[in-house]
Amino acid sequence: MHSILVKDYMDHNAHAILSTTNIKDAVEYMLKDGVIGLPVIDDDERVVGYVSEQDCIKEMLNDAFFCEEPAEVTAVMKQEVVSVAPDTSIVEIAQSMVERRPKNYPVISDGKLVGVISRSHILKALLENEQDCYLRH
Repeated sequence: MHSILVKDYMDHNAHAILSTTNIKDAVEYMLKDGVIGLPVIDDDERVVGYVSEQDCIKEMLNDAFFCEEPAEVTAVMKQEVVSVAPDTSIVEIAQSMVERRPKNYPVISDGKLVGVISRSHILKALLENEQDCYLRH
């Protein structure tokens, strides 16, 4: 298997939200863009967390039931974010996904968000690489 890297398959147009975004707006953004989670960034585009649909459900339920104003995403986001660099091997990420089961990884270079890589990106890379193997044999 030849080297296939995150930067060759990641979504360079990373969907991200600011840490000051409220949960309702974050959910609307996820639904509009068809993503299941978003990196949360500060004003310097540094990743400070990750918020998923699952993280928002309980808060949205409480807000709807009690008619409360939505909190900021920092109230529900995961602060420990597993990220990767653009030059990380797709194989390494695929193995990590098998073991830890994350759905997305923010891609960070020089401390800033430069993209996102998801399970579908990983599968595309592996499928293309497998097809290349058949062509070489």
